[in-house]
Amino acid sequence: MKPPSPDEPPRDQIPDTVAVILAGGLGTRMKSRTPKVLHPLCGRPMLAYVIDAAREATGRRPIVVYSPPTAALRTMFETEADFALQAEPRGTGDALQAALPSLPDDAAEILVLSGDVPRVDVELLRDLGGQRRFEGSPMALVAVQALEPGGLGRVVRADDGSVERVVEVKDADQTELEIDEINAGLYAFDAAWLRRRIADLRPSPATGEIYLTHLVELARAEGVTVASVSVEDDGGRLLGINDRFELAEAEREMRAKINARHMWAGVSMRDPVTAYIDATVELAPDVTLEPNVILRGRTRVGEGTFIGAGSQIVDSAIGANCRVVASMIEGSEVEDQVEIGPFSHLRAGSYVSHGSEVGNFAEIKNSRLGARVRQHHVSYIGDADVGARTNIGAGTITANYDGTRKHRTTIGEEVFLGVDTMLRAPVTLGDGSKTGAGAVVTRDVPAGKLAVGVPARIREPRSPEEPPRKGGAGAPSTDGRNTSTRHPKSR
Repeated sequence: MKPPSPDEPPRDQIPDTVAVILAGGLGTRMKSRTPKVLHPLCGRPMLAYVIDAAREATGRRPIVVYSPPTAALRTMFETEADFALQAEPRGTGDALQAALPSLPDDAAEILVLSGDVPRVDVELLRDLGGQRRFEGSPMALVAVQALEPGGLGRVVRADDGSVERVVEVKDADQTELEIDEINAGLYAFDAAWLRRRIADLRPSPATGEIYLTHLVELARAEGVTVASVSVEDDGGRLLGINDRFELAEAEREMRAKINARHMWAGVSMRDPVTAYIDATVELAPDVTLEPNVILRGRTRVGEGTFIGAGSQIVDSAIGANCRVVASMIEGSEVEDQVEIGPFSHLRAGSYVSHGSEVGNFAEIKNSRLGARVRQHHVSYIGDADVGARTNIGAGTITANYDGTRKHRTTIGEEVFLGVDTMLRAPVTLGDGSKTGAGAVVTRDVPAGKLAVGVPARIREPRSPEEPPRKGGAGAPSTDGRNTSTRHPKSR
C-alpha cells in the first residue's frame, strides 16, 4: 500500500506550554552500559526524537530530567534542551518534581513525556493538551487499548467511563491485571495545579517509589475529572522501547517512513526494505539506490547519482551525477560526475574532484585528488595531494608512514605513474613527470622528468645524435649472450 503524502499544513503550537521529558532511567532490559535513551535509532539517539516532538509541539526548549548515570545526555543535547537532575531513582513523581524549579514563570501548561517513546506523534501531544483545556481538567493522560498490556500500568475507569485511577502492575490485583487499557506515560497538566499538588504525592507501600500516576487520585479526591485521549494499539509506538527487540522493531518502522519520505521527494529505490537510511541523510531528486545500500550520519547525495548494491556511505557528501558501485565511503567529499568502485574505499579526509575515476580495489585516505584523475586499479593513496589529469597506475602505493610519523606526498598535474610505483613520502613529483614500472621513488622528481629503477633515478632522454648502446655491463649482446661482468654463479 502506498503511504500517504507528508505534504500537510502544520498546525499551531500549544501556547504557554513547556514539555518535561523523563530520561533518568537506565533501561536494564537493554543489557547495556549505554543509557536506554541514548541508544541509536536510525542514526540518532532515541531521546533526540522526543526532544524534537516536544519542541515542535510547544515551540520551546523542553526540560530533560536526567540522573547521575545518564548525565552524558547533558553534553549531547545542551543546545536543544534545559536540564534538571533527579539525584536518586525515586520514581516518576519525584522526577517531575525535580523539574518544577526549572520551569519558566509563564508556563501555564506542562506536557510530560517519556524519553523512551521516540515515535510519539506531535498531533497527539496537541490533542492531549487541547482535550485537557476543553474539559477544564487539571490533568489529562493518553490511554492505549493494548493487545498485550504486559507490565504497563492499567487505566481503571469509573462507571461513567471517566478515569478513576492508574494502577502500576506491581500494585495491581488480578481483576486490574485483566484490564487491557494501559497508561502511555504521556500527560498534560495545568501548571498551577501541578505545582500545588505534586508535593502531596507519597511513596508506594509496595515499591517505595513516588508514582506520577497518583496525581489521578488526588484530582479525583478534589471532585474534578481527569481527561483522557484514547488510542488503539498501533504496534507499540506509544509503549516505549525497553529491549533490543523493541528497538529493532522501532527502527524497522521508522526506516520505512524515512524511505517513503525520500521516495515522495523523487528518490528511486529498487527495494526499499533493504535501503538503510539514517534520519539525518539528505538525498536529492533522481538519486537511485540499489538493494542493500547503507547511508549513515550526515551524508548528502546530489541529484542524479547512482548508488550501487552493497555500498555504504557514512558522513560524506557525494555530488551530482556520480556513480558509486559496491564501495565504502567515510568522512569524505566527492564532487560531481565522479565514478567510484567497485570495491573502493574512501577513508576519512578524502576529497575527489570533478570527473575523476576511482576503480576497483583502490583506497584513498586523507588525500585530495584533482579533476579527472584516473586511479583505476589496486592502489593506495594516503596523505597525498594529486594534481588534475594524473594517471595512477595499477599497484601504486604512497608509503606515507615511517614507523613514527605520517608524511605527505605531492603529485603534480598530468603526472603518469607506471604500474607498481612506490612513492616513499615525503616526496614531490612535478607537473608532467613520469615513473617507470616498478619504480621506488625516494627523491623528488622534477617537472617533465622520467624516474625509473630501484631506487628511482632520473633518466635523461637520448640525444638524436647519440648512437645506440652496444655491449657494456648489463647490456645484451647482439647474439643474445649475457655480457654482464657479474660471475654467473653469484647471487
